[in-house]
Amino acid sequence: MSKKVLIIEDNDDIREGTAEVLDLAGYETYTAKHGKIGVDLALKHLPDVILCDIMMPELDGYGVLYLINKNPQTANIPFIFITAKTERADMRKGMEMGADDYLTKPFDDLELFKAIESRFKKKQQSKTIGASVASVEAVLDELKAKGKVRSVSPKQIIYVEDDEPAHLYYLVKGQVKTYNRFKDGRELSSGLFHDGDFFGYESLCSGVLYNENAATLAASEIIQIPKIDFLEYLLSHQAVSKTFLALLSESVQDKGKQMLQLAYSSVRKRVAEALLQVAEKFGGAESDSCTIKISRDDLAALVGTASETISRMLADFKDEKLIDKTGNAINILSISKLRNVKQ
Repeated sequence: MSKKVLIIEDNDDIREGTAEVLDLAGYETYTAKHGKIGVDLALKHLPDVILCDIMMPELDGYGVLYLINKNPQTANIPFIFITAKTERADMRKGMEMGADDYLTKPFDDLELFKAIESRFKKKQQSKTIGASVASVEAVLDELKAKGKVRSVSPKQIIYVEDDEPAHLYYLVKGQVKTYNRFKDGRELSSGLFHDGDFFGYESLCSGVLYNENAATLAASEIIQIPKIDFLEYLLSHQAVSKTFLALLSESVQDKGKQMLQLAYSSVRKRVAEALLQVAEKFGGAESDSCTIKISRDDLAALVGTASETISRMLADFKDEKLIDKTGNAINILSISKLRNVKQ
């Protein structure tokens, strides 16, 4: 099927000449002598690319681009301005509004073909990337469908250190922590997981016993995917192997950062970082403030200190108007200020 090109140009010679060249090259062309007709034709024929002059009567090129972008049916059509105006301000305005390219009059046939084919190529690449993302999600959905859904109450153990890993876990909704417990009873949290996270994959990928524990922080819905199914998908689906390679890399970086903080950051700085970590995972903050719920003991395990120390630090932060407390909830009043807490 031939590609459709819409040419919106008030100069008869340029409009018809461009259409003739494109017709000879095998394109299907539509022409409009001003912007209003051009918008109507775009909605009627949904072309693969639009060539549009800027300075036109009735409706100029900027107005055409605005209306094209506003309509969901036409918003993704590649848009190329053709204009004699070469001032940077005009070009910048068009690009900021969403134009994909410029052709400066007079242009030759080769420039025209290159501009159009470049837009087609980028559009195809965008579709390929979108299809690839959809493919990854589809394969992961298949993998999740291999498991069984469990409803788990708060403060329940999911797996313990030195157990043989038997499942990959996917958190449909809820909150989960991973942690190490020392002989003196102290805990050190190694990870926090929320809706949409996989966990328990490190030991499965490396073929060793669990080197940490996992437990729910809140009521959770968890899919348990059998080890054999996970390993089969890991070996036979590139999308799955890439996904978990990225997760493993991120996990190593996070744990490395945690070790550096334990070694070099003050307790005050570590408490601030722990609050920010919980806010990022469980706070759903889209502004500079949010409310989180976490026990003093769980916060102490994230920081690697005693719960009494956490109480003192939270009291200090409250005095400094960084946080407030309502029952067992911590209201972070300014994420940006908390992030700037000094050593």
